[in-house]
Amino acid sequence: MNRLPVRKKDTGPSGGAHRARRRAALAWLGAAAWTMARDAAGTPGEVRIGGLLREARLDGLNGPSRRLSQYRGRALLINVWASWCGPCVEEMASIERLAWMDGRPPFAMIGISTDDFRDAALAVLRRSNASISHFIDHDQELENMLGAAKIPLTVLVGSDGRVRDKVTGAQQWDAPDALRRIARAFRDDKSLSAG
Repeated sequence: MNRLPVRKKDTGPSGGAHRARRRAALAWLGAAAWTMARDAAGTPGEVRIGGLLREARLDGLNGPSRRLSQYRGRALLINVWASWCGPCVEEMASIERLAWMDGRPPFAMIGISTDDFRDAALAVLRRSNASISHFIDHDQELENMLGAAKIPLTVLVGSDGRVRDKVTGAQQWDAPDALRRIARAFRDDKSLSAG
């Protein structure tokens, strides 16, 4: 009767080193998998493109406080910024120009400051003569929900409250390519075709 050879347990110095290398490799793979999963997840509680935004309280900076649901029924451009972010402040000028283009865009526009200090955000709004409504985030609620791991971030939301597109990095929102991107995001939005 033939027996299969039995593998002996590694007990020598080379066996221990092999096990240590294997454990280190497994630990590295585990850390890499965790990092990839974390990066794929974005921010905690992020609503991805196609997802429905949850209710949130919007604490007014240059106007009254509101609820996010008060914008439901109308397409919405949300710009996430901070006073310490140079590209954010530069981008705000193009959003103001967009707001005042001939025929006024058929969608609402709001800004969300991620500043920790209300006075810093208000100073930027005063210097820029902001006319669109801006709000300040608390406890990173909106920052996380919108996925603002990097700013500036602009989120295009349909009248149904679903995220249509997200754009990270400063843009010239009144430029032809940005206008085309907005039109693509809102092309089948009933609130725009009705108005």
